[in-house]
Amino acid sequence: MLQDKILNFINGEFVATNKWFENRTPISNAVIGQVAEAGKAEVDAAVAAAQAALKGPWGKMTLAKRVELLEALVAEINNRFDEFLEAECADTGKPKSLASHIDIPRGAANFKVFADVIKNVPGEFFDMATPDGGTAINYTFRSPVGVVGVICPWNLPLLLMTWKVGPALACGNTVVVKPSEETPRTAALLGEVMNKVGIPKGVYNVVHGFGPNSAGEFLTTHPDVDAITFTGETRTGEIINRAASVGSRPVSLEMGGKNAAIVFADCDFDAAIEGTLRSAFANCGQVCLGTERVYVERPIFEKFVAAMKAGAEKLKIGVPEDPATGMGPLISKEHQNKVLSYFQIAKEAGATIVTGGGVPDMPGELKDGCWVQPTIWTGLPETARVIKEEIFGPCCHIAPFDTEEEVLEKANDNIYGLATAIWTKDVSRANRVAQQMEVGIAWVNSWFLRDLRTAFGGAKQSGIGREGGVHSLEFYTELKNICIKL
Repeated sequence: MLQDKILNFINGEFVATNKWFENRTPISNAVIGQVAEAGKAEVDAAVAAAQAALKGPWGKMTLAKRVELLEALVAEINNRFDEFLEAECADTGKPKSLASHIDIPRGAANFKVFADVIKNVPGEFFDMATPDGGTAINYTFRSPVGVVGVICPWNLPLLLMTWKVGPALACGNTVVVKPSEETPRTAALLGEVMNKVGIPKGVYNVVHGFGPNSAGEFLTTHPDVDAITFTGETRTGEIINRAASVGSRPVSLEMGGKNAAIVFADCDFDAAIEGTLRSAFANCGQVCLGTERVYVERPIFEKFVAAMKAGAEKLKIGVPEDPATGMGPLISKEHQNKVLSYFQIAKEAGATIVTGGGVPDMPGELKDGCWVQPTIWTGLPETARVIKEEIFGPCCHIAPFDTEEEVLEKANDNIYGLATAIWTKDVSRANRVAQQMEVGIAWVNSWFLRDLRTAFGGAKQSGIGREGGVHSLEFYTELKNICIKL
Protein backbone atom coordinates (compact mmCIF):
# COMPACT_ATOMS: atom_id res chain seq x y z
CA MET A 1 0.00 0.00 0.00
CA LEU A 2 1.33 3.43 -0.96
CA GLN A 3 2.21 5.83 1.85
CA ASP A 4 0.38 9.16 1.76
CA LYS A 5 3.20 10.91 3.67
CA ILE A 6 6.76 10.63 2.36
CA LEU A 7 9.31 11.73 4.96
CA ASN A 8 12.98 12.59 5.07
CA PHE A 9 15.25 9.87 6.46
CA ILE A 10 17.94 11.26 8.75
CA ASN A 11 20.17 9.34 11.16
CA GLY A 12 18.03 6.24 10.90
CA GLU A 13 14.72 8.00 11.60
CA PHE A 14 11.92 9.35 9.43
CA VAL A 15 11.59 13.10 9.84
CA ALA A 16 8.66 15.36 8.97
CA THR A 17 8.92 19.12 8.40
CA ASN A 18 6.50 22.02 8.48
CA LYS A 19 6.68 22.39 4.69
CA TRP A 20 5.14 19.92 2.25
CA PHE A 21 4.81 19.50 -1.50
CA GLU A 22 2.57 17.32 -3.63
CA ASN A 23 3.48 13.92 -5.02
CA ARG A 24 1.53 13.37 -8.25
CA THR A 25 1.28 10.32 -10.46
CA PRO A 26 1.78 11.06 -14.16
CA ILE A 27 -0.83 8.44 -15.03
CA SER A 28 -3.68 10.80 -14.14
CA ASN A 29 -1.86 13.81 -12.66
CA ALA A 30 -3.72 13.09 -9.42
CA VAL A 31 -2.15 13.87 -6.04
CA ILE A 32 -1.21 10.57 -4.40
CA GLY A 33 0.85 11.83 -1.48
CA GLN A 34 2.53 14.68 0.36
CA VAL A 35 6.31 14.99 0.65
CA ALA A 36 8.13 16.65 3.55
CA GLU A 37 10.47 19.25 2.07
CA ALA A 38 13.85 19.44 3.78
CA GLY A 39 15.11 22.88 4.70
CA LYS A 40 18.63 23.91 5.60
CA ALA A 41 18.22 22.56 9.15
CA GLU A 42 17.30 19.08 7.88
CA VAL A 43 20.16 19.02 5.38
CA ASP A 44 22.58 20.15 8.08
CA ALA A 45 21.30 17.36 10.34
CA ALA A 46 21.65 14.76 7.58
CA VAL A 47 25.23 15.80 6.79
CA ALA A 48 26.12 15.84 10.50
CA ALA A 49 24.67 12.33 10.88
CA ALA A 50 26.68 11.14 7.89
CA GLN A 51 29.85 12.66 9.34
CA ALA A 52 29.25 11.05 12.72
CA ALA A 53 28.66 7.65 11.12
CA LEU A 54 32.11 7.79 9.54
CA LYS A 55 33.59 7.94 13.03
CA GLY A 56 31.19 5.36 14.49
CA PRO A 57 30.58 1.65 13.93
CA TRP A 58 30.43 2.05 10.15
CA GLY A 59 33.86 3.65 9.98
CA LYS A 60 35.34 0.91 12.17
CA MET A 61 33.55 -1.94 10.41
CA THR A 62 35.56 -4.64 8.65
CA LEU A 63 35.29 -4.98 4.90
CA ALA A 64 33.80 -8.45 5.31
CA LYS A 65 31.01 -7.15 7.55
CA ARG A 66 30.30 -4.25 5.19
CA VAL A 67 29.98 -6.66 2.28
CA GLU A 68 27.67 -8.86 4.36
CA LEU A 69 25.37 -5.89 4.99
CA LEU A 70 25.33 -4.92 1.31
CA GLU A 71 24.35 -8.45 0.37
CA ALA A 72 21.61 -8.33 3.01
CA LEU A 73 20.31 -5.17 1.33
CA VAL A 74 19.97 -7.07 -1.94
CA ALA A 75 18.01 -9.84 -0.25
CA GLU A 76 15.68 -7.44 1.56
CA ILE A 77 14.95 -5.35 -1.55
CA ASN A 78 14.03 -8.58 -3.30
CA ASN A 79 11.89 -9.61 -0.31
CA ARG A 80 9.99 -6.35 -0.70
CA PHE A 81 10.08 -6.42 -4.49
CA ASP A 82 6.35 -5.73 -4.91
CA GLU A 83 6.48 -2.70 -2.61
CA PHE A 84 9.35 -1.18 -4.56
CA LEU A 85 7.59 -1.99 -7.83
CA GLU A 86 4.34 -0.33 -6.73
CA ALA A 87 6.18 2.76 -5.47
CA GLU A 88 8.27 3.12 -8.62
CA CYS A 89 5.32 2.73 -10.98
CA ALA A 90 3.17 5.15 -8.96
CA ASP A 91 5.86 7.83 -9.17
CA THR A 92 6.86 7.29 -12.81
CA GLY A 93 3.85 5.68 -14.51
CA LYS A 94 6.13 3.25 -16.31
CA PRO A 95 4.85 -0.23 -17.25
CA LYS A 96 5.27 -2.84 -14.54
CA SER A 97 6.55 -5.17 -17.24
CA LEU A 98 9.51 -2.79 -17.65
CA ALA A 99 10.11 -1.89 -14.01
CA SER A 100 9.91 -5.52 -12.87
CA HIS A 101 12.59 -6.59 -15.36
CA ILE A 102 14.89 -3.55 -15.25
CA ASP A 103 14.38 -0.97 -12.50
CA ILE A 104 13.90 -3.08 -9.38
CA PRO A 105 16.23 -6.01 -10.21
CA ARG A 106 19.02 -3.63 -11.25
CA GLY A 107 18.30 -1.40 -8.28
CA ALA A 108 19.04 -4.36 -6.01
CA ALA A 109 21.86 -5.80 -8.13
CA ASN A 110 23.91 -2.60 -7.90
CA PHE A 111 24.67 -3.39 -4.25
CA LYS A 112 25.78 -6.92 -5.13
CA VAL A 113 27.98 -5.78 -8.01
CA PHE A 114 29.90 -3.30 -5.91
CA ALA A 115 30.12 -5.66 -2.94
CA ASP A 116 31.88 -8.07 -5.29
CA VAL A 117 34.10 -5.31 -6.71
CA ILE A 118 35.30 -4.10 -3.33
CA LYS A 119 36.21 -7.67 -2.27
CA ASN A 120 38.58 -7.98 -5.22
CA VAL A 121 40.25 -4.59 -5.54
CA PRO A 122 43.70 -4.83 -7.12
CA GLY A 123 46.46 -2.83 -5.48
CA GLU A 124 50.01 -1.81 -6.31
CA PHE A 125 53.15 -3.05 -4.57
CA PHE A 126 56.72 -1.95 -5.29
CA ASP A 127 60.01 -3.03 -3.74
CA MET A 128 62.69 -0.33 -3.97
CA ALA A 129 66.29 0.28 -3.05
CA THR A 130 67.07 3.15 -0.66
CA PRO A 131 70.12 5.49 -0.79
CA ASP A 132 71.66 3.87 2.30
CA GLY A 133 71.73 0.48 0.64
CA GLY A 134 68.60 -0.79 2.32
CA THR A 135 65.14 -1.47 0.94
CA ALA A 136 61.65 -0.08 1.23
CA ILE A 137 58.23 -1.19 0.11
CA ASN A 138 55.43 0.93 -1.34
CA TYR A 139 51.84 -0.19 -1.51
CA THR A 140 48.48 1.45 -2.12
CA PHE A 141 45.56 1.76 0.25
CA ARG A 142 42.10 3.11 -0.51
CA SER A 143 40.21 5.19 2.06
CA PRO A 144 36.60 6.42 1.79
CA VAL A 145 36.29 9.93 0.43
CA GLY A 146 33.82 10.80 3.22
CA VAL A 147 30.29 12.19 3.02
CA VAL A 148 28.92 11.88 -0.51
CA GLY A 149 26.03 14.00 -1.76
CA VAL A 150 23.94 11.97 -4.22
CA ILE A 151 21.62 13.91 -6.54
CA CYS A 152 19.29 11.52 -8.37
CA PRO A 153 17.12 11.81 -11.50
CA TRP A 154 13.47 10.87 -11.99
CA ASN A 155 13.68 8.59 -15.03
CA LEU A 156 15.12 5.48 -13.30
CA PRO A 157 14.81 6.51 -9.65
CA LEU A 158 15.84 3.38 -7.73
CA LEU A 159 18.26 2.03 -10.32
CA LEU A 160 20.24 5.25 -10.76
CA MET A 161 20.18 6.02 -7.03
CA THR A 162 21.69 2.66 -6.05
CA TRP A 163 24.14 2.98 -8.95
CA LYS A 164 25.62 5.78 -6.82
CA VAL A 165 24.79 4.60 -3.30
CA GLY A 166 26.05 1.05 -3.95
CA PRO A 167 29.69 1.93 -4.68
CA ALA A 168 29.69 4.75 -2.13
CA LEU A 169 28.73 2.39 0.70
CA ALA A 170 30.91 -0.44 -0.60
CA CYS A 171 33.90 1.89 -0.30
CA GLY A 172 32.97 2.83 3.27
CA ASN A 173 31.47 6.27 2.62
CA THR A 174 28.25 7.66 3.99
CA VAL A 175 25.62 9.34 1.81
CA VAL A 176 23.01 12.06 1.80
CA VAL A 177 20.61 11.39 -1.07
CA LYS A 178 18.44 14.04 -2.70
CA PRO A 179 15.99 12.17 -4.94
CA SER A 180 14.05 14.01 -7.61
CA GLU A 181 11.03 15.84 -6.26
CA GLU A 182 9.02 13.93 -8.88
CA THR A 183 10.02 10.48 -7.60
CA PRO A 184 10.64 10.42 -3.83
CA ARG A 185 9.12 7.07 -2.90
CA THR A 186 11.78 4.41 -3.47
CA ALA A 187 14.51 6.49 -1.80
CA ALA A 188 12.37 6.71 1.33
CA LEU A 189 11.44 3.03 1.15
CA LEU A 190 15.13 2.13 0.96
CA GLY A 191 15.55 3.82 4.35
CA GLU A 192 13.25 1.19 5.87
CA VAL A 193 15.38 -1.53 4.30
CA MET A 194 18.58 0.03 5.65
CA ASN A 195 17.19 -0.11 9.17
CA LYS A 196 15.87 -3.64 8.73
CA VAL A 197 19.23 -5.13 7.73
CA GLY A 198 21.21 -3.22 10.36
CA ILE A 199 23.01 -0.52 8.41
CA PRO A 200 24.22 1.86 11.16
CA LYS A 201 22.39 5.15 11.68
CA GLY A 202 23.65 8.04 9.59
CA VAL A 203 25.15 5.92 6.83
CA TYR A 204 22.19 6.48 4.50
CA ASN A 205 20.19 9.70 4.67
CA VAL A 206 17.47 11.12 2.40
CA VAL A 207 16.43 14.75 2.07
CA HIS A 208 13.48 15.66 -0.16
CA GLY A 209 13.03 18.89 -2.03
CA PHE A 210 13.91 20.94 -5.05
CA GLY A 211 17.04 22.64 -6.38
CA PRO A 212 17.48 26.39 -5.77
CA ASN A 213 16.84 27.53 -2.19
CA SER A 214 15.87 23.98 -1.25
CA ALA A 215 17.46 20.64 -0.41
CA GLY A 216 19.48 20.43 -3.63
CA GLU A 217 21.22 23.76 -3.14
CA PHE A 218 21.70 23.26 0.60
CA LEU A 219 23.32 19.86 -0.03
CA THR A 220 25.62 20.77 -2.92
CA THR A 221 26.89 23.93 -1.21
CA HIS A 222 27.36 22.31 2.20
CA PRO A 223 31.02 22.66 3.28
CA ASP A 224 31.04 19.26 5.01
CA VAL A 225 30.00 17.30 1.92
CA ASP A 226 33.22 15.77 0.60
CA ALA A 227 32.09 14.71 -2.89
CA ILE A 228 29.03 15.10 -5.11
CA THR A 229 27.68 12.67 -7.67
CA PHE A 230 24.87 13.72 -9.99
CA THR A 231 22.73 12.38 -12.81
CA GLY A 232 20.48 14.79 -14.68
CA GLU A 233 20.37 17.56 -17.24
CA THR A 234 23.53 19.42 -18.23
CA ARG A 235 22.34 22.84 -17.04
CA THR A 236 21.85 21.54 -13.48
CA GLY A 237 25.16 19.68 -13.64
CA GLU A 238 26.98 22.89 -14.49
CA ILE A 239 25.43 24.60 -11.45
CA ILE A 240 26.51 21.71 -9.22
CA ASN A 241 30.01 21.75 -10.71
CA ARG A 242 30.38 25.42 -9.83
CA ALA A 243 29.12 24.78 -6.30
CA ALA A 244 31.59 21.92 -5.86
CA SER A 245 34.50 24.10 -6.95
CA VAL A 246 34.27 25.83 -3.56
CA GLY A 247 36.55 23.65 -1.49
CA SER A 248 37.78 21.82 -4.62
CA ARG A 249 35.47 18.88 -4.00
CA PRO A 250 35.38 16.05 -6.55
CA VAL A 251 32.29 15.68 -8.72
CA SER A 252 30.97 12.91 -10.92
CA LEU A 253 28.44 14.20 -13.46
CA GLU A 254 26.32 12.09 -15.81
CA MET A 255 24.39 14.60 -17.86
CA GLY A 256 22.53 15.06 -21.13
CA GLY A 257 22.66 13.20 -24.40
CA LYS A 258 21.51 13.47 -27.99
CA ASN A 259 22.50 10.00 -29.02
CA ALA A 260 22.77 8.82 -32.60
CA ALA A 261 22.13 5.38 -34.05
CA ILE A 262 23.97 4.49 -37.27
CA VAL A 263 22.33 1.82 -39.41
CA PHE A 264 24.30 0.39 -42.35
CA ALA A 265 22.61 -1.38 -45.24
CA ASP A 266 24.26 -4.71 -44.39
CA CYS A 267 22.73 -4.83 -40.89
CA ASP A 268 20.46 -7.51 -39.52
CA PHE A 269 17.40 -5.47 -40.44
CA ASP A 270 14.95 -6.94 -37.93
CA ALA A 271 17.45 -6.64 -35.07
CA ALA A 272 18.19 -3.02 -36.01
CA ILE A 273 14.49 -2.16 -36.05
CA GLU A 274 13.84 -3.85 -32.72
CA GLY A 275 16.85 -2.20 -31.09
CA THR A 276 16.10 1.25 -32.47
CA LEU A 277 12.44 1.07 -31.45
CA ARG A 278 13.52 0.23 -27.90
CA SER A 279 16.20 2.90 -27.80
CA ALA A 280 13.78 5.58 -29.02
CA PHE A 281 10.63 4.68 -27.09
CA ALA A 282 11.55 2.62 -23.99
CA ASN A 283 10.53 4.38 -20.78
CA CYS A 284 8.64 6.88 -22.97
CA GLY A 285 11.98 8.06 -24.36
CA GLN A 286 13.15 9.17 -20.92
CA VAL A 287 16.49 7.35 -20.97
CA CYS A 288 19.79 9.22 -21.07
CA LEU A 289 21.18 6.49 -23.33
CA GLY A 290 18.17 6.61 -25.68
CA THR A 291 18.28 7.42 -29.38
CA GLU A 292 16.85 10.67 -30.74
CA ARG A 293 18.85 10.76 -34.01
CA VAL A 294 18.87 7.84 -36.45
CA TYR A 295 21.07 7.77 -39.56
CA VAL A 296 20.24 5.05 -42.08
CA GLU A 297 22.27 4.12 -45.17
CA ARG A 298 20.28 5.22 -48.20
CA PRO A 299 19.58 1.82 -49.86
CA ILE A 300 17.43 0.76 -46.88
CA PHE A 301 16.22 4.18 -45.74
CA GLU A 302 12.61 4.01 -46.99
CA LYS A 303 12.17 0.42 -45.79
CA PHE A 304 13.61 1.34 -42.39
CA VAL A 305 11.32 4.35 -41.93
CA ALA A 306 8.27 2.25 -42.85
CA ALA A 307 9.23 -0.47 -40.37
CA MET A 308 9.85 2.07 -37.60
CA LYS A 309 6.45 3.63 -38.29
CA ALA A 310 4.75 0.25 -38.06
CA GLY A 311 6.59 -0.61 -34.84
CA ALA A 312 5.80 2.72 -33.17
CA GLU A 313 2.13 2.45 -34.05
CA LYS A 314 1.94 -1.02 -32.50
CA LEU A 315 3.08 0.29 -29.11
CA LYS A 316 0.19 0.23 -26.68
CA ILE A 317 0.04 3.33 -24.51
CA GLY A 318 -1.46 2.50 -21.16
CA VAL A 319 -1.32 2.03 -17.41
CA PRO A 320 1.44 0.16 -15.54
CA GLU A 321 -0.77 -2.77 -14.50
CA ASP A 322 -1.68 -3.76 -18.07
CA PRO A 323 0.86 -6.38 -19.24
CA ALA A 324 0.24 -5.27 -22.83
CA THR A 325 1.37 -1.69 -22.10
CA GLY A 326 4.42 -0.81 -24.15
CA MET A 327 4.71 2.84 -23.17
CA GLY A 328 3.55 4.84 -20.17
CA PRO A 329 3.29 8.60 -19.66
CA LEU A 330 5.97 11.24 -19.36
CA ILE A 331 7.01 12.10 -15.81
CA SER A 332 5.04 15.33 -15.31
CA LYS A 333 2.86 18.00 -16.87
CA GLU A 334 5.89 20.30 -17.02
CA HIS A 335 7.86 17.74 -18.98
CA GLN A 336 4.88 16.91 -21.19
CA ASN A 337 4.65 20.58 -22.13
CA LYS A 338 8.36 20.67 -22.92
CA VAL A 339 8.17 17.62 -25.19
CA LEU A 340 5.04 18.90 -26.92
CA SER A 341 6.79 22.22 -27.52
CA TYR A 342 9.49 20.34 -29.45
CA PHE A 343 6.79 18.54 -31.43
CA GLN A 344 5.54 21.99 -32.46
CA ILE A 345 9.08 23.20 -33.22
CA ALA A 346 9.60 20.22 -35.53
CA LYS A 347 6.32 20.91 -37.30
CA GLU A 348 7.13 24.59 -37.79
CA ALA A 349 10.58 23.66 -39.11
CA GLY A 350 8.94 21.64 -41.88
CA ALA A 351 9.48 18.11 -40.60
CA THR A 352 7.62 15.25 -42.20
CA ILE A 353 5.66 13.67 -39.35
CA VAL A 354 5.90 9.96 -40.07
CA THR A 355 3.76 9.09 -37.07
CA GLY A 356 2.61 10.64 -33.80
CA GLY A 357 3.26 14.27 -33.02
CA GLY A 358 0.51 14.81 -30.48
CA VAL A 359 -1.38 13.55 -27.43
CA PRO A 360 -3.25 10.22 -27.52
CA ASP A 361 -6.93 10.07 -26.65
CA MET A 362 -7.04 8.44 -23.22
CA PRO A 363 -10.20 7.35 -21.36
CA GLY A 364 -11.65 8.63 -18.10
CA GLU A 365 -9.29 10.00 -15.47
CA LEU A 366 -6.32 9.14 -17.69
CA LYS A 367 -7.21 12.14 -19.87
CA ASP A 368 -5.41 14.37 -17.39
CA GLY A 369 -2.24 12.25 -17.44
CA CYS A 370 1.06 13.20 -19.03
CA TRP A 371 0.70 11.25 -22.26
CA VAL A 372 2.28 11.84 -25.66
CA GLN A 373 2.40 9.75 -28.82
CA PRO A 374 5.56 7.98 -29.99
CA THR A 375 6.77 10.30 -32.74
CA ILE A 376 9.02 9.93 -35.78
CA TRP A 377 10.17 12.72 -38.09
CA THR A 378 12.12 12.88 -41.33
CA GLY A 379 13.19 15.68 -43.65
CA LEU A 380 14.86 18.16 -41.32
CA PRO A 381 18.31 19.74 -41.85
CA GLU A 382 21.07 18.96 -39.38
CA THR A 383 20.81 22.49 -38.00
CA ALA A 384 17.23 21.96 -36.78
CA ARG A 385 16.67 22.37 -33.04
CA VAL A 386 15.05 18.94 -32.65
CA ILE A 387 18.25 17.41 -34.04
CA LYS A 388 20.61 19.49 -31.90
CA GLU A 389 18.81 19.69 -28.54
CA GLU A 390 17.96 16.93 -26.07
CA ILE A 391 14.19 16.40 -25.89
CA PHE A 392 14.02 13.39 -23.55
CA GLY A 393 10.77 12.09 -24.94
CA PRO A 394 9.53 9.29 -27.22
CA CYS A 395 10.70 10.77 -30.50
CA CYS A 396 13.42 10.46 -33.11
CA HIS A 397 14.43 11.95 -36.44
CA ILE A 398 15.53 9.55 -39.18
CA ALA A 399 17.84 10.75 -41.96
CA PRO A 400 19.63 9.00 -44.85
CA PHE A 401 23.39 8.93 -45.43
CA ASP A 402 25.62 7.77 -48.27
CA THR A 403 29.14 7.38 -46.89
CA GLU A 404 30.82 6.40 -43.64
CA GLU A 405 32.66 9.72 -43.52
CA GLU A 406 29.42 11.66 -43.93
CA VAL A 407 27.58 9.85 -41.16
CA LEU A 408 30.49 10.18 -38.73
CA GLU A 409 30.59 13.93 -39.30
CA LYS A 410 26.84 14.25 -38.73
CA ALA A 411 26.67 11.94 -35.74
CA ASN A 412 29.57 13.71 -33.99
CA ASP A 413 28.26 17.21 -34.72
CA ASN A 414 26.67 17.73 -31.32
CA ILE A 415 27.58 19.18 -27.93
CA TYR A 416 26.77 15.85 -26.28
CA GLY A 417 28.68 12.59 -26.41
CA LEU A 418 27.07 9.93 -24.27
CA ALA A 419 26.28 6.87 -26.40
CA THR A 420 25.76 5.43 -29.86
CA ALA A 421 24.38 2.25 -31.40
CA ILE A 422 25.96 0.95 -34.61
CA TRP A 423 24.18 -1.66 -36.71
CA THR A 424 26.28 -3.60 -39.24
CA LYS A 425 27.51 -7.14 -39.94
CA ASP A 426 30.95 -5.82 -40.89
CA VAL A 427 32.98 -6.18 -37.69
CA SER A 428 35.93 -4.19 -39.03
CA ARG A 429 33.67 -1.28 -39.93
CA ALA A 430 31.87 -1.53 -36.59
CA ASN A 431 35.18 -1.25 -34.74
CA ARG A 432 36.39 1.58 -36.97
CA VAL A 433 33.21 3.63 -36.57
CA ALA A 434 32.94 2.95 -32.83
CA GLN A 435 36.47 4.24 -32.28
CA GLN A 436 35.72 7.44 -34.19
CA MET A 437 32.46 8.21 -32.40
CA GLU A 438 32.92 10.91 -29.76
CA VAL A 439 31.00 9.10 -27.03
CA GLY A 440 31.51 7.28 -23.75
CA ILE A 441 29.63 4.13 -24.77
CA ALA A 442 29.38 2.56 -28.23
CA TRP A 443 27.10 -0.43 -28.75
CA VAL A 444 27.39 -2.62 -31.83
CA ASN A 445 24.32 -4.60 -32.90
CA SER A 446 22.73 -3.99 -29.50
CA TRP A 447 21.44 -1.30 -27.18
CA PHE A 448 21.38 -1.00 -23.38
CA LEU A 449 23.45 -4.17 -23.04
CA ARG A 450 25.28 -3.38 -19.81
CA ASP A 451 28.00 -5.19 -17.90
CA LEU A 452 28.12 -3.24 -14.65
CA ARG A 453 31.85 -3.86 -14.30
CA THR A 454 32.57 -1.62 -17.30
CA ALA A 455 33.14 2.14 -17.39
CA PHE A 456 30.04 4.32 -17.69
CA GLY A 457 30.07 8.01 -18.54
CA GLY A 458 29.95 10.54 -21.33
CA ALA A 459 32.21 12.73 -23.45
CA LYS A 460 31.81 16.45 -24.20
CA GLN A 461 28.88 17.99 -22.28
CA SER A 462 27.47 14.57 -21.39
CA GLY A 463 29.50 14.27 -18.25
CA ILE A 464 32.63 14.30 -16.14
CA GLY A 465 34.22 11.11 -14.86
CA ARG A 466 33.46 7.41 -15.16
CA GLU A 467 31.64 5.04 -12.83
CA GLY A 468 31.12 1.29 -12.91
CA GLY A 469 33.22 -1.59 -11.60
CA VAL A 470 36.68 -0.58 -10.41
CA HIS A 471 36.25 2.77 -12.18
CA SER A 472 33.88 3.84 -9.40
CA LEU A 473 36.71 3.45 -6.90
CA GLU A 474 38.52 6.40 -8.48
CA PHE A 475 35.69 8.66 -7.36
CA TYR A 476 34.48 7.08 -4.13
CA THR A 477 37.91 6.55 -2.55
CA GLU A 478 41.13 8.42 -1.85
CA LEU A 479 44.15 6.49 -3.06
CA LYS A 480 46.99 6.57 -0.56
CA ASN A 481 50.57 5.40 -1.05
CA ILE A 482 52.24 3.88 2.03
CA CYS A 483 56.04 3.66 2.02
CA ILE A 484 57.78 1.56 4.69
CA LYS A 485 61.55 1.57 5.04
CA LEU A 486 62.72 -1.87 6.07
